[in-house]
Amino acid sequence: MIRKLKSGQFRLYSRKVDPKSGKRRNLGTFDTRAAAEKHEREVQFFKRHR
Repeated sequence: MIRKLKSGQFRLYSRKVDPKSGKRRNLGTFDTRAAAEKHEREVQFFKRHR
């Protein structure tokens, strides 16, 4: 899940809510949406190939 911040950057959040905090986990902040989407693909790959 990618959200645009007021600063103009994009932040990648986990798809599921973190049970400990009740919020989505921050998976990184990026200058461009393309960079955030690329990292999201890397995270999904890692989850299935570790």
